[in-house]
Amino acid sequence: MFALCFPVAGAEYQFAFGPGVSQPGIVHVSPQTFYDSARGYGFLKTGAARTGGSSLFAVDVPEGNYNVTLRFGDPVESTTTTIKSEARRLMLEKVETAPGEYQTRSFTVNVRKPPIRSGGTTRLNSREIGPPMIAGWDEHLTLEFSGPRPGVVSLEIRPASQVTTVFIAGDSTVTDQRNEPWSGWGQIIPRFFMQGVSVSNQAESGLALFSFESQKRLAKVFSMMKEGDYLFIQFGHNDQKDKRPDAGPFTTYRANLTKFVEATRNHGGIPVLVTPMERRRWSGGKTQQTLSDYAEAVRQAGEALNVPVIDLHAMSLEFYAALGVENSKRAFVHYPAGTYAGQNTALNDDTHHSVYGAYELAKCVVEGIKTHVPGLTPFLVEDFDNFDPAHPDVPEDICIPETPLLGEAATPSGS
Repeated sequence: MFALCFPVAGAEYQFAFGPGVSQPGIVHVSPQTFYDSARGYGFLKTGAARTGGSSLFAVDVPEGNYNVTLRFGDPVESTTTTIKSEARRLMLEKVETAPGEYQTRSFTVNVRKPPIRSGGTTRLNSREIGPPMIAGWDEHLTLEFSGPRPGVVSLEIRPASQVTTVFIAGDSTVTDQRNEPWSGWGQIIPRFFMQGVSVSNQAESGLALFSFESQKRLAKVFSMMKEGDYLFIQFGHNDQKDKRPDAGPFTTYRANLTKFVEATRNHGGIPVLVTPMERRRWSGGKTQQTLSDYAEAVRQAGEALNVPVIDLHAMSLEFYAALGVENSKRAFVHYPAGTYAGQNTALNDDTHHSVYGAYELAKCVVEGIKTHVPGLTPFLVEDFDNFDPAHPDVPEDICIPETPLLGEAATPSGS
C-alpha cells in the first residue's frame, strides 16, 4: 500500500478492498486499515465479512458533491449489500450478486461542513456535536457497508460539482437521525435518486422555520446552492409551539414560508413545499388531525406563490389509516425496553418514525415529485413505479440493516 494525503480539492479517490496487486492510483485496503487522520482514510468500524454486520469506511474530502461508484461481488459466494452514507442516509438497498457475478452501482452524495462560505458557521446542537460529531457534519465522507453478506470489491469517489442538489429544510421528522430506531424521510429519499442528483438533508430536530433561519442553517443552504438546485421545505410540528401573541399557521408560519420561498428564488433555486405529516393520533378507530391548519397554510402559500406542493399531510393520514390502530405503531418508534443498545426504557413515540415509517413517507414524497416536480422525475430510480399510501408495503418487506449505535441513544427533540 502507498500513502496518499487527503483531502485534496478536485481529487479522485480509488480503493480496492482485500488482497490484490498494487496499481497506480489505487489504494488497497484491508480490514485492518483503520482510519488515521494523517492518512485521511480507513475503517471506523469493521464487521464480519462472511457473517454480516456493518463496516464504516471514511475518506476525508472537502465539502461538495461526489459521484460514488462501487463494485460488488465474490468469486465463490453470493453477496447481499446495503449502502448508507454519512449519517445513515440510505443510498443502495439490497444489491445482490450470485457466486462469481459482479455488479457496479453508482450514486451521488453530498458532503457538508459547518463553516459558511460567506462568513460565520452553522450553529450545531449537542445531538450533532456529540461526541462523536454526527457523520453529516464531520470531516469525512462516510460509507456504511452492511447486509447478511456484504460484498464490496472496490470504491471510486469523484467530485461532481455540476450535479443537481436537492436541499431539505425541516425538523426531526425529516432529519438524518443519528441512531436507530429513529429515522426521517429525508434520510431515506436518496435511495430513490439515480446518480446525478444529490440530497443535502439540512433538516434538524426541534426546529421551526424561524429557528432554522436563526441558527444560520438557511444561510448554510444558500452558501452551497447553485442555480437550478432545489429546496424542499417541511415544517409545522415545532412552529405549532410558538406562543407569541401573533403566532399561528396563517400569520407567522405562512409569512415565514413566503420568506423561505422568495429567498430560494433569489438564490437561483427552485422551492418545493411539503405539508407536515401527521402524528399518530386515533379516536374511535379513526385517525385524528393535529396539524391540519399548518398543512392548509402550506397549500395556500403554494397556490399564492406558484410553488409545487407535495401533500404529505394527506398521504400520511391515508398511510396510517391503511395500517390501522395497532399496526400503525410499526411506522413509529414503539419498542419495548432493551430492543436497541442503550435503550433502558420502553419507547412509545407517536411523533417520530421508525425506518419502516420513514421509508413509506419517503415513497410518498417521491410520488409527489413524480406529479409536481417534473424536473426531478428523470432522476428517479427505475425500480420505483407508483406508490399508493392507502396500500403501503408490508412492514416485514422493508428490511434495512441496522446501523451500530454512535454516541448516546436519545429521543429526538420535538413532539
